[in-house]
Amino acid sequence: MSTKGPDGTGSSTGGFSAEERAALEARAAELTKERSRGRGNRAAADELDVLAKVRDMEPADRAVAERIHAIVTESAPELAPKLWYGQPAYARRGKVVCFFRSGRADQERYSTFGFTPEADLDDDIGLWPTSYAVTDLGERAARTIATLVKKAVG
Repeated sequence: MSTKGPDGTGSSTGGFSAEERAALEARAAELTKERSRGRGNRAAADELDVLAKVRDMEPADRAVAERIHAIVTESAPELAPKLWYGQPAYARRGKVVCFFRSGRADQERYSTFGFTPEADLDDDIGLWPTSYAVTDLGERAARTIATLVKKAVG
């Protein structure tokens, strides 16, 4: 039986929640698709997959995801868009550096923009950002994301 865990995240006492299973299934499908694509067309096809995923999002998440896609691809053109656990992500040499998670898809009240350990965000105080809740992307938030993405790729 699947229930919300004590932290309210949808953790399950009897295994994975429906959302977690869906993410795992999406990731398995992504890996299968990656293996079947030739190297030459993979980057273009991956970006089309990301854009299709964004297009299918609820309007509020779509607006944020479209803006994040534009910010990331402009700030770090060396990052390649790809799907990661069924959501838009941006990778360097095949390894995801940053990602967007739809709040509605995750049944959360906000979407998330985050960074993986591949991001070069470490600082000298031992504390750096790994993810942000995103409900709207005003100009100040957009500049912050652009700055973080540039730093993440070095």
